[in-house]
Amino acid sequence: MRRALGLGALLWLVGCGDAEPEVPEPPPRAGGSTTVDDRTSRAFAYAAPNLSAEHEALHREGDAAFAAVFVPGPAPVNPGLGPAFNNNSCNGCHLRNGRGMPVMGGGPQRTQLLVRVSLPEGTPDHPHGAVPVPGFGFQIQDQAVYGASPEARVTLSWVESPSTYADGTAYSLRSPRVAIEMPDGSSPPPDMRTSLRLPPPVVGLGLLEAVDVATLRALEDPTDANGDGVSGRLNTVWDVQARVLVPGRFGWKANSPTLEQQSAEAYFNDMGISNPLFPDADGTFELPRKTLDAAVFYAQSLGVPARTALDDATVKHGEAEFRDLGCAACHRETLETGEHPVAELSHQRIHPYTDLLLHDLGPGLADGRPDGDANGSEWRTAPLWGLGLTQTILPYSAWLHDGRARTLEEAILWHGGEAERAREGFRNLSASDRAALVRFLQSL
Repeated sequence: MRRALGLGALLWLVGCGDAEPEVPEPPPRAGGSTTVDDRTSRAFAYAAPNLSAEHEALHREGDAAFAAVFVPGPAPVNPGLGPAFNNNSCNGCHLRNGRGMPVMGGGPQRTQLLVRVSLPEGTPDHPHGAVPVPGFGFQIQDQAVYGASPEARVTLSWVESPSTYADGTAYSLRSPRVAIEMPDGSSPPPDMRTSLRLPPPVVGLGLLEAVDVATLRALEDPTDANGDGVSGRLNTVWDVQARVLVPGRFGWKANSPTLEQQSAEAYFNDMGISNPLFPDADGTFELPRKTLDAAVFYAQSLGVPARTALDDATVKHGEAEFRDLGCAACHRETLETGEHPVAELSHQRIHPYTDLLLHDLGPGLADGRPDGDANGSEWRTAPLWGLGLTQTILPYSAWLHDGRARTLEEAILWHGGEAERAREGFRNLSASDRAALVRFLQSL
């Protein structure tokens, strides 16, 4: 009969082994201490759990600001909408703080896709700026308040392009076609450049703002010095308050430097509401500074949902495929935040799967419209955290900058340019390996 070892013997064996016992790595927490353990349709709606009591109260104020529905002025509550606009609230585009649906027009579900516009030649307002289109500015506002006319009527259609994986499995990719009809029957300028934009998720933005510029600079490789085919770089954009060129990090082309400026641009362009950063011509504005600050804080202080199925064998296999194909060269798993005015965002180890840099994704995704220092085929690496919850948060929402991808497979297959090698690697995988990679993405 075997005799049980006493405590002293066990301690001796542990202490006298050939190596120190391994301490298992803690599971990655997507948003560090801001991570939320929820994978339901409300997963994007929680405040970061590490907020102080004071910041929890500010977050609730921001939640109300984000949900506020604006109306034409003068009005005692939430005035300033329009006269032309795209939507009447932040929630109207960012339903449940998730991705938007590829919807346009005046139906029951208001426009979520936006059409950014500019001209190829002319005098921009500032260095690296786009050239506005007379009558439109930089965005077509296709809705209007009572008694006013939209800037244009925009209709959307899709063109299907069938193809096959290397193993013969069929698939089809769709690309958008936009028709723009002016109220007076005239045509827009023939050289007008257009770009469809889908509302992205709101979660994790404060953490991305807290990543030091020096950290992102260290990830740049504009000349592909390491020869891996990836040459990311930061965008350079105009800071409307400091009136200087600075690195951009928010938006599909990283065309906004801060959440404050991105939020103010949304109020002005999406809702037609002047504000402290984008006032009326006479310097006045309709949106109080307090409301803008509250909406910004709300976006900064949302929690990030935790990953799931960390021990699932298929998920682990898919994660290995993700790395082997080179996807992680742009979709960087881990970043560290630095100092941030919201203390709870500072010094967090986060897993957003982005480098926040611009990458050339080839002619298939090119919109031909520069934005800041980004050219017409460059896009910022989209963060992947929360990716698997996209259609849990909002059924029928879609992927990529214009909502063309109905599935994660389609999103991968649209990648080109610097990501062409990874895309072709995916296209040549077996069906089971492709499914494993997608299962990994769904676990994020």
